[in-house]
Amino acid sequence: MIHSRITGTGSYLPEKVITNFDLEKMVDTSDEWIRSRTGIERRHVAADGETTVDLAEQAARRALEAAGVAPADVDFIAFGTTTPDLVFPNCGTLLQQRLGCRGIPAFSLETACAGFMYALSIADKYVRCGESKRALVIGAETLSRITDWKDRSTAVLFADGAGAVVLEPSAQPGLLSTHLHSDGQYKDLLYCAGGVSTGIDGRLTITMAGNEVFKVAVLKLGAAVEEALAANGLDRSAITWLVPHQANIRIIQATARRLDLPMERVVVTVQDHGNTSAASVPLALDVAVRDGRIKRGDLLLLEAFGGGFTWGSALVRY
Repeated sequence: MIHSRITGTGSYLPEKVITNFDLEKMVDTSDEWIRSRTGIERRHVAADGETTVDLAEQAARRALEAAGVAPADVDFIAFGTTTPDLVFPNCGTLLQQRLGCRGIPAFSLETACAGFMYALSIADKYVRCGESKRALVIGAETLSRITDWKDRSTAVLFADGAGAVVLEPSAQPGLLSTHLHSDGQYKDLLYCAGGVSTGIDGRLTITMAGNEVFKVAVLKLGAAVEEALAANGLDRSAITWLVPHQANIRIIQATARRLDLPMERVVVTVQDHGNTSAASVPLALDVAVRDGRIKRGDLLLLEAFGGGFTWGSALVRY
């Protein structure tokens, strides 16, 4: 039986950093207010002219290097993003051209902050059915382009970045299972209004009902992580690391409590990266792999929750 396994991780953050103290000059807020409610201390923002695919390319090349895979040998690209460079061609195809792996399946998908989880699940299926030998999975965003920097409820949260993983076939289980969900009844709680078919009235910006999003996110994420464990007949104690979507420290802490996991076993990068949407899980994963926390054989529980609502989890033997 063929399994898929993560053989390399990579990430990239733009050079420009906006601290909470910088935001104090831009909006009615304070460092203490932001840190106490979100856990965020700083976030990275793309430079003028720096695009989502620019960030993704850097993360992808680092993941490929870690896996020992030549860019031209990639045979499948799944790219999660909410902030594409163009309406079309899609970001996966734009990245494919840069990497030089012409003719392969390459696409992007939009499920907000759950974008990487959806892309990972799809790529896993392609590897397991034998149709891909070297799949590249990316989450990348330039959320600063749709952030209203005068709206305190959102300006303090969102940021830019990219993360990537390489999946390859393995005789031993790597991705044990993935679990995806969506519920459009919550669409008015977190959205970015305007689009090609509805038209754009002014600048596209994120709108969020923070308290309501928090309540639903904690409930749905808790169920999703329990679902992953139950599907594999495993107890919570089997988890080595929780690698959560870096949306808000309070959501991360609530999910950890539900799993009876101490925060010492949770990968937290939100203080340095903010909420990078589809990029946040692969970004956090790469940080923990490269600093030595995550080691081969560790059991990882990945999860993300985003606008839509969309959410998902994955149980991974690294």
